[in-house]
Amino acid sequence: MNVVSRGIRNAFRNVTRSVSIILILGLAIGLALVMLIARQAVSNKINSVDASVGNTVSISPAGYSGLSSVNNALTTNQLAKVKALAHVTNLTEALTDRLTTIGDTSSPFGNSAGGTNQTSLISPVKINFNRVPGGGGSGRGLFFSGGPDGFSLPSNFSPPVGIIGTTDPSSVNSNSITLVSGSLIGGYDNSNNAMVSTSMASKNNLKIGSTFTAYGTTLTITGIFDASTNGLDNDIVVSLPTEQRLSGQSGVVTSAIASIDSLANLNSATNEIKNTLGSSADVVSAIQQAQDATKPLNNIKTISVYSLIGSVVAGTVIIFLIMIMIVRERRREIGVLKAIGASNFKIVCQFMSEAITLTVVGAVIGIIIGIAAANPITRLLVTSQNSSPVSGLVKRGSGGFRGIANGNGNFTLRQASHGPFRGLRNDFSNIQTIVGWSVVLDGIGAAIIIAIIGSTASSFLIAKVRPAEVMRME
Repeated sequence: MNVVSRGIRNAFRNVTRSVSIILILGLAIGLALVMLIARQAVSNKINSVDASVGNTVSISPAGYSGLSSVNNALTTNQLAKVKALAHVTNLTEALTDRLTTIGDTSSPFGNSAGGTNQTSLISPVKINFNRVPGGGGSGRGLFFSGGPDGFSLPSNFSPPVGIIGTTDPSSVNSNSITLVSGSLIGGYDNSNNAMVSTSMASKNNLKIGSTFTAYGTTLTITGIFDASTNGLDNDIVVSLPTEQRLSGQSGVVTSAIASIDSLANLNSATNEIKNTLGSSADVVSAIQQAQDATKPLNNIKTISVYSLIGSVVAGTVIIFLIMIMIVRERRREIGVLKAIGASNFKIVCQFMSEAITLTVVGAVIGIIIGIAAANPITRLLVTSQNSSPVSGLVKRGSGGFRGIANGNGNFTLRQASHGPFRGLRNDFSNIQTIVGWSVVLDGIGAAIIIAIIGSTASSFLIAKVRPAEVMRME
């Protein structure tokens, strides 16, 4: 019988001990495999986010809030300096406001004073009254108050309608516009033309050529667009000069998107824009936004790496202690083998094959544990790092409000986020782990390395065994 087969048989000489060792090693190897798979899944997600980064820079007034009526707005003159910077190939400017429906006596919205910021249009957004505090729902969601009972909405309340003046009507806040009928308006035309979504048109019985009022001025519908993918169903789109004139905010801009000639120049161009605008603007590049979005995932990568190292070290220590115990128990056997001419190398190989056998069997158990636990543990790590996970389908708009679908077609109004990078604020809880043969082979390879390191360390004790001393002690 050669040393390898003897080592394999010796691995199962004591069934109870062997089963205990295999289970302990299986748990250690399984945890290591889970951390390896989690790290791979998170890395793939980070790479996909990085790959989606565009060469754009978001510009907004410093501390700008879509719901605030007082803001330190930027001006077209300030942004003209940005447009003249090197590497800036295009600059899209926008001015947003909110309009109340004529007849609604609740608190006015928007930046205009008095009651001039009104429209004849009715918002297509449906309010989920089941989520109004005191309305029999969960008591979360709507933040309006002032109704008859102090909690419900006023009887004549109508959600505000957003209006966006932009220099690029084909892509509003990085949301592409797909026309269903009519034509695009001119971004620099100071006309009374407007575009609305299919939802807005359906709610107000509008078609191409129909008119409505906003700021006391009659506007004509020249385009109707599909808002199913861009979240602009509650918005009116006009040209920037038109919105500046109608709202009485000449030269005012509430957001801008600068396109840079290449990703290589994105960081330098972002710094130049910051230096040009100073403290009057918040300037964020797509790369910075992607880094902010993936920061929780990078934390998970760090956790998984440390856990992976800890699991490998734990497995190595376990097999090392086990082999020391086995060597001490078999001193007489080692002495007999050396007395009949067995070399230290052959004896070490025998114990190494025993350790490898135990570890490989443990690795099989660990792989099963790793495959079963990879997704749940990864989701748990992601959820713990994502302090505000998104639940439900979010319909975002630039008019300061958005609706959260509750499954029955209604929406709960929430404050909307502004800027072109809202798509990067993903709910990362949908990360799925993928276990391929490469991962399985890596796990088995790591197990063998653990066994070799742990068993080789015990060779020092084997070399110290003297046959005469063993026989004399026996």
